[in-house]
Amino acid sequence: MQKFIADTLHRLRDILTGPHTIAFLPALCLGAYWFGGEHMLILCALVLPALAAVLNLTISTTPKAECAKMLAKDGLTGLPLPERLVSAIDHVLDTQEAAGKATACLALEVDDFHSLQATFGNAAGDHLLTSVAQRLQDALREGDTIVRLRGPRFAIALAPMRTADLETLIQLSSRIQQALSEPYPLNATKVYITCSIGFCTPNRAPSLSGQAFLDAAETALGDAQHNGPGSIRAYSPARRKKPAEKTRLSTDVGQALENGGIVPWFQPQVSTDTGEVSGMEALARWTHPKHGVLSPAKFMPDITDLGLTERLNEVMLYHALMALKIWDRAGFHVPSVAVNFSSTDLANPKLVDKIRWELDRFELEPCRLNVEILECVISISDCDTISRNICALKEMGCGIDLDDYGTGHASIANIRRFAVDRIKIDRSYVSRCDLDQSQQSMLAAILSMAERLDLQTLAEGVETVGEHAMLAQLGCDHVQGYSVSAPMPLEETQDWMERHKRKLAQTPRIGRRAG
Repeated sequence: MQKFIADTLHRLRDILTGPHTIAFLPALCLGAYWFGGEHMLILCALVLPALAAVLNLTISTTPKAECAKMLAKDGLTGLPLPERLVSAIDHVLDTQEAAGKATACLALEVDDFHSLQATFGNAAGDHLLTSVAQRLQDALREGDTIVRLRGPRFAIALAPMRTADLETLIQLSSRIQQALSEPYPLNATKVYITCSIGFCTPNRAPSLSGQAFLDAAETALGDAQHNGPGSIRAYSPARRKKPAEKTRLSTDVGQALENGGIVPWFQPQVSTDTGEVSGMEALARWTHPKHGVLSPAKFMPDITDLGLTERLNEVMLYHALMALKIWDRAGFHVPSVAVNFSSTDLANPKLVDKIRWELDRFELEPCRLNVEILECVISISDCDTISRNICALKEMGCGIDLDDYGTGHASIANIRRFAVDRIKIDRSYVSRCDLDQSQQSMLAAILSMAERLDLQTLAEGVETVGEHAMLAQLGCDHVQGYSVSAPMPLEETQDWMERHKRKLAQTPRIGRRAG
């Protein structure tokens, strides 16, 4: 409340002592004399300067650090600092009973911003954030307080309103997402973004303070991000203890990466022609002493925030190539292992040299490594370094896999430009394909295109024997998913390959050459 009053006094003082008011003071006095006579003239001439002096004295008693915080703005977007948001919520909470009004707090973050920034550069990333800030200001009411918390994360305190219930906040969140979904011109191309949103309503707030509202909204935002891009989540009191748990994970993840706690698990890929293993995909897993085996969805945000994506990629590549060497020595021929590379990895000018060095260390041919790239990376990438790295890896002999095909709108021109060898068809096209004729038509179109472009095909997320059989019938070259095997640690792979080999010898195969 004190901050709100101080801020109001600042604005009033500026009005009374600003250059515009001083310039028009003679006219004000003349008007006062014309309409009110000598008494009004004297009152105007004395009261205005006296009031300005009082305001100056009042403000001078406010601690300088507090005033500086209130007047300071975010250097990039020009938005107020978080202190202003907390103060705005506190003010509404102090007066809500008398006024019959309520408020709420929202926290939102641009999804996968770090990948966009790595692809387009820091300057383009800054431009995107200023554009997001402007759209938020245009989409919300004049009295709503918008601040930038850090990086691509923003928060909003709603001006007093009659109802701030769950339904109202969900509708508002959807409108914000719609406003931010329009394309952004960036480096002579158009970029589309999504954002995740968490919010706290008055009836669910942990306590009646602006900081509590903000903390709760950020907790809800964390839940939304774990649910996937573009999600919306409300804060629940049952989540109060989880931020500490999150902090603990953040503290542990760097240590786990260096101490061998985060390593690849391997999921087999098999040929639909022969049923034999045609490759393995390396998938990061963290065996946490308390929480068990964690997938990347649980720890990748921490990896990204701590700047450890490059280190994670180094660990994954090393262990994946070491696994190939172990399988070779044990007499199990796995043609290749696939490792995922993010846009941040691909934008590293030293990436090709690192991969060449690791292949030489394990005495492996480059064709034994498949470089997996998300379709969205080549859909939006104008980064010369990414293009050069992918082309160099292709020339070296590595395989180039396009992951999650069908979700990122990659053009045929980009598939050609990046010398893709194989497309990995997203799970959304595979699910229930044996029961859904429209799914079959979509798959047939994708597979026909791939055949004409001389591309290998692999279907991800194949969970049933029926899906497996339908994909083989339609002409998909390889499948991967729980119908074949769940991901497994390295020490279990040899037993699985031995069992799979016996199974192929004893039972009819699922495939185009079955029978």
